[in-house]
Amino acid sequence: MADVLSQSQIDALLKSMQGGGGEPEPEKVQDDTVKAKPKAETEQIKYSKYDFYSPRKFTKDKMKILNSVFENYARIITSRVNGVFRVMTDITVMEVQERRYYEYVNSLHENDMVTLVNTILPNYNRKLVPLMIYVTPGLVITLIDHMLGGGEEVVKVKDGYRYSDVEIALYRRILSYLIQALSDGFSNYINLEFEAQRLEDNPSMIQDVGVDETVAIILLNVDVAGLASERIRICIPGTLLESIFQVMDTRKHIAKGYAYEDNKETILENIRQSQLPVTGQLGTVALDLSDIYHLKVGDVIDMNKPKDRDVKLYIGKQPWFTGKMGVYKKNVAIRINRRLYEEGMDAAQDAVLAGQGEDSLPDAEQLAVSE
Repeated sequence: MADVLSQSQIDALLKSMQGGGGEPEPEKVQDDTVKAKPKAETEQIKYSKYDFYSPRKFTKDKMKILNSVFENYARIITSRVNGVFRVMTDITVMEVQERRYYEYVNSLHENDMVTLVNTILPNYNRKLVPLMIYVTPGLVITLIDHMLGGGEEVVKVKDGYRYSDVEIALYRRILSYLIQALSDGFSNYINLEFEAQRLEDNPSMIQDVGVDETVAIILLNVDVAGLASERIRICIPGTLLESIFQVMDTRKHIAKGYAYEDNKETILENIRQSQLPVTGQLGTVALDLSDIYHLKVGDVIDMNKPKDRDVKLYIGKQPWFTGKMGVYKKNVAIRINRRLYEEGMDAAQDAVLAGQGEDSLPDAEQLAVSE
């Protein structure tokens, strides 16, 4: 005998059909009541918070350029640190984000050493705010240990470590390698120079940047021989970034306009001072190696041409002129009589007017020989 469905079971079946079969089947209980299975909790999508009171100054394209710059920078300093300090490190970019300056300062401790670096833009007269670099003490002490002949172990120190006077001197040496590599990181986009300004042992006392000013924070992860994970934090003020991007955009516009202008005179002016070898050739002759070996002072080589014959002048490997050989101020000289290039062009035009094919056009060399 077929089971008779209750009204609640019929409603559940209709609801599941309307929802595309997404509802779970009801469980049948002894007292003919329907008990539905609990629904799985939907995963919540996490969104990054956007502060509408402080909108972003730089577009995604600008941040992509900055990310590309520091990915290149990370590769450069990885090879430099590994080669100079003989430490196996792997430096990668963790994040490149636009933030407020107080977020960078709040991530540091009171005794952390921060290096202020001046940026030099060519042909730029405005004063630029320095960028800041912070390296965790564990990485610095490990590199100092290797500089002084230490072993392969990794030195671990606590946050807020205070450097001694000797360690500060070596710290400057280590930072010089990291600062020099910044120019190479930007080299694909713009030519910049960087130089260390000063060391600041209390980040909260730095007054060059306002607390609420927009900055770009670059966080680099340093994996030291797989035994420790250190950090390099770089802070670029927004005003400095604006100046860099302004120069980059200006050069892009100049480069685009340069391709559509007639720059013939500019190109000729640039190559006008270039030097090319000029060779005078009376004729050519083939000699055996044995004949060359037995040549002596006073021997005469027959060129099969009279001495008064015109000499061809080669610029590079192409014949351009013919002239007479003589003496000028006790030096051997050649007086130019004709330009072979113009004769070749005139002969080519005559051949075209006569209805000859392109294959029969004489060149300058043929004209010079068959004069």
